[in-house]
Amino acid sequence: MAKFVTIGYGDQDGYHRTDAAVRDGAHAHDVRLRAAGADMGIAGAPVQVRNHDDAGMTVQSGPFMSSALPVAGFAIIEAATMEEAVQLVSKTPCAVARGVVEVWPLQESP
Repeated sequence: MAKFVTIGYGDQDGYHRTDAAVRDGAHAHDVRLRAAGADMGIAGAPVQVRNHDDAGMTVQSGPFMSSALPVAGFAIIEAATMEEAVQLVSKTPCAVARGVVEVWPLQESP
């Protein structure tokens, strides 16, 4: 099985405008993904770390990337193919509650 990193984007307004039954179904889907081994979490406050040329570390509060919607959470999932990974995340809260989920294949580093 291949591993995929997922990044969920969404805001509270979109979440609350989604029918409660749809949200409940999405949360139940997340419970099933966790039971199958997915490692999931809600995004906290990030920091940026730099250590260019190993000459000294700097740390700065805040995200490096930007998006129209805030980052809501991350997951590491396993799937046989990208298509299967997409199907797995299509029922998650960010996907159904007016947000978006990115799916990135996780390749082993050399």
